[in-house]
Amino acid sequence: MGAEDIVFFGCLLVAVILHEISHGVVALFYGDDTAKRAGRLTLNPIPHIDPLGSIILPAFAVLTGAPFIGWAKPVPVNPAKLRNPKRQMLYVGLVGPFTNFALMAVAAVAARTMSSGGGVDLRFVCVAFAVVNLFLGIFNLLPIPPLDGSSLIERFLPRSWMPTWWKIRPFGFLILFVGLFYLHIFETIITPFARALSRFINA
Repeated sequence: MGAEDIVFFGCLLVAVILHEISHGVVALFYGDDTAKRAGRLTLNPIPHIDPLGSIILPAFAVLTGAPFIGWAKPVPVNPAKLRNPKRQMLYVGLVGPFTNFALMAVAAVAARTMSSGGGVDLRFVCVAFAVVNLFLGIFNLLPIPPLDGSSLIERFLPRSWMPTWWKIRPFGFLILFVGLFYLHIFETIITPFARALSRFINA
């Protein structure tokens, strides 16, 4: 694993932690202190690390060139403690991807203002952080459980379709991995956005 791979791995770890903290912060704002009591509103990476999503899959992606995905341990949220569970769970779900997009924007603007010194320099770190957050933001908006985008479906799906949805939901990870590694759906979705990001940074 080279220096560039380590930078991407570090950027991913920071991005997924901030993604999860944002869920807990918004839930706390609406009255649910579950994440706070669980010690998850912290920048300490240890409580957030998920062995598969934070270590194994990112390392596999770095070493093999597979799609670069990852996640942290989901922040616990108790909808019953929210003042308006149906509406506010949507906000709690979507704040994670939008946090990633905000971080991407800041990193991309910073990278655009810098000159590259070659190799792993500050500009490279900013570019890597922008790319990682773009990938995470779009990845988590996919309408597949347990990703955050599934909260959109649960908010707007007709009530008569919900029983079928709850039957499909447990197979979300299987659907996700088939789509990612066999059908390459995420690669098709992310490519135009990645190219647009590159054009912006290098303009």
